[in-house]
Amino acid sequence: MKQQFINAIKPGDLVEDVFALQEKTLGRKKDGNPFLNVTLADRTGLLRGVVWDNADEVALAMAAAEFVRIRGNASEYQGRPQVVIQSMEIFPAAEATAGDFIPSTPRNIDAMFDRLVKIADGIGNPHLKQLLSAFWGDAGFVERLKTAPAAKRMHHAYLGGLLEHTLSMTILVDRLAGHYSGLDMDLLLTGVILHDIGKIREFEYRYKIDYSDEGRLLTHIVIGCQMIEEKIRAIDGFPPNLSVMLKHLIVSHHGSREFGSPEPPKTIEAVLLNHIDDMDAKVNGIREFMAAHDPSAAWTPYHNLLGRHFYRGKPQEEPEN
Repeated sequence: MKQQFINAIKPGDLVEDVFALQEKTLGRKKDGNPFLNVTLADRTGLLRGVVWDNADEVALAMAAAEFVRIRGNASEYQGRPQVVIQSMEIFPAAEATAGDFIPSTPRNIDAMFDRLVKIADGIGNPHLKQLLSAFWGDAGFVERLKTAPAAKRMHHAYLGGLLEHTLSMTILVDRLAGHYSGLDMDLLLTGVILHDIGKIREFEYRYKIDYSDEGRLLTHIVIGCQMIEEKIRAIDGFPPNLSVMLKHLIVSHHGSREFGSPEPPKTIEAVLLNHIDDMDAKVNGIREFMAAHDPSAAWTPYHNLLGRHFYRGKPQEEPEN
């Protein structure tokens, strides 16, 4: 049974336990000799590891490894913990306990799903309502929606994260309803609920979060459009133009081709969906980043993807007696 978790590892600790092996990359030292960088994971976070000796042989031996048992010493590198690994061996995936390696949402899954369905029940358009009912009536879809992560790393990267992200966006749309006039709120709400459904097949998340073959080849945008089309085909009289407008929300929700959308948003509803998605993802990702580092520090370490430090504010001083 796993004893050491990444969030409790401190410089100077002896690290001897099982971790998910997320990434490995061979590099070269100044003298030309190889070293191996690895990213280790458990349910509490990620840990950088480095193998200095016999790196080529270790990398070859770990080529098919999903889980590894390591022994090494924890240190600090560029302000973050890392472990210098003395030994690493494959640990059988069948013996790994999934709950040790993939974090889960702290929120109640069933309560979140029930709230999502309740908000969706307010949709007036009969065709969109029928489409969502078709998804709610698909037990396999509902089960995977309740368990899937929303991302591998950046935001909501935990079991139940997709449902949490979808519900959060849905609530934001609900609060926008009275602010902008002339919107097709039924279309926007349906697009928000369905925008990321392809992620239930884009990711594999039995023992660790990673991309499926289908996900790497097609992306969740293409998969999601396929899933929607399959349901629409079973609905008599679904308006073709409504189908196109809904799919446009899906294909454009990343905002630009640079970020993976085949087309940029070309309707007001699509623009709103893109910004709501981006806002919810970034706020969650930043909060997770803050939580993963010293809460007593006013500033976080540098966030490589977002290109900045984040300011928490200085801790309140205890009043003098």
